This record gives sequence, C-alpha cells and structure tokens, in this order.
Amino acid sequence: MEGMTRAELDKTASSDFALGGRPMRPRDAATLMLLDRQGSDIRVLMGRRHMRHAFMPGKFVFPGGRTDPFDSRVEVAEGLHPAVAVKLIGAQRPVTSARARAIALSALRETYEEAGLIIGRKGAFSTRHPGWQAFSDHGVQPDLGMVRFIARAITPPGRVRRYDTRFLALWRENIVVELDEKPTDELEELVWVPLSDTATLDLPAITKKVLADLGAMLAIDPDLSPDGPVPFYRMLHNRFTRVLL
Repeated sequence: MEGMTRAELDKTASSDFALGGRPMRPRDAATLMLLDRQGSDIRVLMGRRHMRHAFMPGKFVFPGGRTDPFDSRVEVAEGLHPAVAVKLIGAQRPVTSARARAIALSALRETYEEAGLIIGRKGAFSTRHPGWQAFSDHGVQPDLGMVRFIARAITPPGRVRRYDTRFLALWRENIVVELDEKPTDELEELVWVPLSDTATLDLPAITKKVLADLGAMLAIDPDLSPDGPVPFYRMLHNRFTRVLL
C-alpha cells in the first residue's frame, strides 16, 4: 500500500469502505489486538462486522471503536507506560495526555461492548458512565499498564467514515471476566485465529498491513516491549505513506 496514490488506494480498498460524503476530519478511535500464546504460535481475537455497516462491511477486524470524551475521566489501576504514552500523544497530529489516555481506555471499553471481555485487575471500581458499568458490577479496575502501541492509521479522505485509529495490543491473561453473551452485536463470529492463518480471512487492507507489522515485531521482540517502533499510515501529498513513530 505504501506509495499508492489516492485513486489506486480507493480501487484496492473499495470493498473496505463506502466512498463519498462530505470532507470530514478523522475521529479518534482505538482497536485492541488481544493475543494468546499457544505453544510456539500466537492467536489473535477477531470478529466479523455485519454487512449493514458502511465502514468495513463483512470484514474481520479487532474489537474497537470511537473514543468517548468520558473515557479520559475513568480511574485506572495503573496508567500507560511512559514510552507508550509519549507515542500515543504523538509528534504528528498530537493529542493531549488526557486524550491519549482516553484513546487507550476506549479500546478496553469497546472490547467489553463488542466481545464481552472485561480487561484489568480485580479491585473496587465505581463509575457513572453506562459503558463502564460492567467493570464496576464485576469488581474490575481498568488497567493500562500492559497496553502496547502497535500501529496508527488514518482513514484516507473520500470515505463516508474517517478514523484516526490506534492499534493497541494486550495479552489474553489481562482478561479478568469473559461473559457468556456480548452486550452488542457489532461483531459476530468472534474467533481466536493463529497469526499464521489470518491471511485466510476477509480482512481490510490496512488490517493485513498491521498484522504483518505485528508478526515482524513479535519475531524480534516476543514480549512486545513498550518502546518499540510504531508504524503510522496516512495519505500525504496524494500518496499513502508509512513512517515510524
């Protein structure tokens, strides 16, 4: 995808997004790549989006969604690792530290809403926001300490939805509660897929790129250290670019 013009990228990713609509600023969003070690292999949790969605219909994606301003006010057991926080704040299209924290927390909240998984550590937690009520009900404090920043991608112009998405990662052992039913139907066919098998799924083009980045990272850094390089994908001067943060 790197180096493609906007027209070339539109053609390549035509099944990922509905094209058209007025010019819009991308909204902050986050998605969570939950990883599970299985012997010498690593599995990742993915789910299929409904065909009714204008954004990536029918595609397999990671749990995630838009950042809610309230997310910045949620108390956590442990904050972001400083190296992760610095890169989430960013030097290109930077955000405030509170916004970076909210972006990371939105990945945890959306993973609960879309996959029924509550991530953090056992402990007293209270909230007034309905999106976080399940954490309180199950006695789980949200925890950002082990969150890792894998990639960032901005949806190119000309789509009916645009997001500035941060791809974050956590290991399965950070899941405290696995509910029998998902609170929403945003994702269906939730599956744990070996990284080596993800190419067999119907994936958005950017998801394929990020999974390739993840595989390369794990090959040299199996524990995903917090200060690793983070690829940033976006359209710049009519070319799709990749730089390292």
